[in-house]
Amino acid sequence: MLKILLFPFAIMYDLITKLRNFLYDRGIFESKKFEVKTICVGNLTVGGTGKTPLSEYLIRFLQKKYKIAVLSRGYGRKTKGFLLANPSHSASDIGDEPMQFFQKFDQISVAVCEKRVLGINHLIFQKPDIELIILDDAFQHRAVRAGFYILISDFNRPFYEDFVLPAGRLRESRSNAKRSDLVVVSKCPKNMKESEKNEIKAKILPYIRKNTPFFFTSIQYLKPISIFNHFTEVSQKIILLTGIANTTNLKTHLQNDFEIVEHLELADHVVYELETIEKIRKTFQKHKICVLTTEKDMVKLLNFRKELLEIPIFYLPIEVYFLENEADFQKVINNFQTEQTIF
Repeated sequence: MLKILLFPFAIMYDLITKLRNFLYDRGIFESKKFEVKTICVGNLTVGGTGKTPLSEYLIRFLQKKYKIAVLSRGYGRKTKGFLLANPSHSASDIGDEPMQFFQKFDQISVAVCEKRVLGINHLIFQKPDIELIILDDAFQHRAVRAGFYILISDFNRPFYEDFVLPAGRLRESRSNAKRSDLVVVSKCPKNMKESEKNEIKAKILPYIRKNTPFFFTSIQYLKPISIFNHFTEVSQKIILLTGIANTTNLKTHLQNDFEIVEHLELADHVVYELETIEKIRKTFQKHKICVLTTEKDMVKLLNFRKELLEIPIFYLPIEVYFLENEADFQKVINNFQTEQTIF
């Protein structure tokens, strides 16, 4: 019923985004192309589809060969404009996901800017040796004409079954998937059947260009790590703390090894304040068991070391896991590096 009520607004939103894309497609609005190589990692859907783990995969795969920078908007930060991350910055300065990149990869540059053209120009000026820029969550930023577009579709919320805002969760209509050079279906079950993959391919094919490669990935959860490095074992009973868009996969994974006694479920890109930290402390005092959180939340909790130091808090790192054809994915990316793909 709610979707029906919102449908007229969705039609208006769709018309606005179609007009915008038409103006970019016709060259009336400028899409700037840069000499530095650029890979855009994005989606059509609001909320988490697995962009960050895939961006990290690309960094690990390419950083030994290229001088890399990551440019993100920096959702949830308290600052504005362009910022090049440095050791004095926190998640509140540059956002949780950029902070995660900065913490994990010391050989790359990480920057944030709402306007990607401005951000790339600043990066090139301040870091002239950069050879490749990964544009995190920039599929709708048409002002930049990236060299290669990776579109991610969540297995649990495929774009071809969704509707534009506010009736659904699409930022723009399904037809805009045609801008992608490569499609990744994320968060798939690891025992996914071939018939299921073929069914998904058949449903995506009408929206993309001919011969666009497909890949299916899942999430691989690694061993929990203590945030403050002085706790070694995670209790079997846990308090789960999350500030992410979708917790379904995480909770499904955890139920095999842990009992979630209480779940402190916060909004995606939540800004941690002292009030929230006090709530964590009280919940711990109530149960006296370990707190388990996500990597994205971990980088924000580091700001509250003094308040949380005596609480056993662990985070769960994740990585992308290819169900098959990982070498083919790497080959496509390598080919892009030698042959800048422009459509």
